Amino acid sequence: MGKTIIEKIFHAHSKDEIIPNNIIWLDMDLATARDFGGPNVVKNLRKYYPEDPSPLDKERFVFTFDLVAPAKNKKYANNQQICREYGKEFGVKVYDVDAGIGSHVIYDRGIIKPNMTVVGTDSHYNILGAFGAFGQGMGDVDIAYIVKKGRTWFEVPETVKVNIEGDFEFPVTAKDITLYILKQIKTTFALGKAIEFYGDIFKKFTMADRITLCSMVTEMGGIVGFIPFNNKNIEELKERIEGDFEMPFTADSDARYNNETTIDITGINSQVAAPPYPHNVSDAKDLHDINVDSGFVGSCTNGRYEDFEAVYRILEKNTIRKGIVLTMVPVTREVLEQLLVTGLFMKLFAKGVVISNPSCAGCAEGHIGITGKGQVNISTGNRNYPGKQGDGDTYLTSPVVVAASVITGRITDPKEVL
Repeated sequence: MGKTIIEKIFHAHSKDEIIPNNIIWLDMDLATARDFGGPNVVKNLRKYYPEDPSPLDKERFVFTFDLVAPAKNKKYANNQQICREYGKEFGVKVYDVDAGIGSHVIYDRGIIKPNMTVVGTDSHYNILGAFGAFGQGMGDVDIAYIVKKGRTWFEVPETVKVNIEGDFEFPVTAKDITLYILKQIKTTFALGKAIEFYGDIFKKFTMADRITLCSMVTEMGGIVGFIPFNNKNIEELKERIEGDFEMPFTADSDARYNNETTIDITGINSQVAAPPYPHNVSDAKDLHDINVDSGFVGSCTNGRYEDFEAVYRILEKNTIRKGIVLTMVPVTREVLEQLLVTGLFMKLFAKGVVISNPSCAGCAEGHIGITGKGQVNISTGNRNYPGKQGDGDTYLTSPVVVAASVITGRITDPKEVL
């Protein structure tokens, strides 16, 4: 019987029989720890392995500081320092507060490769499916064990197939498609399963598009999501990776799936998810009576250079409405550098946009972009439950809809301002 993508990745990293629902020992290529969870990983290593808390392989463990970067209080300053001191003691690499969001840092630096197995203290680590890798968020005790032993147990998930029919054109974006998929399958169809997405639209997906879709597999209840690669995607990966390049696994023609669905995106409009659920999705034009107080563009879902370009494409001939603040946060130092070198930073700055240093920012209540009680925020984040981005109400959407909405002062389909 043929194998799905995740079954092939697991087969390459385990001696156990790879059958859905089997519990196996899985070798891990990389473990990471953020400034959230990272200090507890260190404490667990020192607690459970007091004689030798060093990692099994220092090259397979890194720290990434992205949640509260730079530290805004003593707690996070101390937590980050705990990780730095461990890193110095055992030669573990630390991507410090200037680096950016960990899942993007390991992509920008060429660390992540197709077919790898990676875990981290980040609930959106299934974003790594965008690069053809298995990524999974885990707790600090699990990560500590993996750092020391190099493997963990895992239940082989079943796989579901999501076929996408139709096409899309700007101002509709990958975020709109992602939200539309969420609207259709909600959190039950893929709960606890891997997802394989198929369709001709992926022939035009950029790496940024892939990241947007795969980052919200968490909100679909999925373990990880995989998308077919086009030639440009492969070339971009090859450019970043040093050494040998292994082509991403593809599913066998006779692979077995738990379930399958087809979603037609023909004629899709810009989408918005109203609180408190990411799958509470409507057309932006149907929410036009909702006034907004602020906008946020960033997070692991929509903080790439292409997202900043999309915002400026809307703002170029328009003006942000008086009294509304638009904050934007790039995902990594490399993206920030690109904004500076190309001049896009200054163009957005001239439009009144507040641009901060690379981090998770307000998406994780860690820095810029937090909302106050009664405030309505239009955001490119991935979650909108109460308290996620402050005490206000957060509506999830694409960078393009955020830009259109801060121009008019209400949730707006970008077609209105183009």
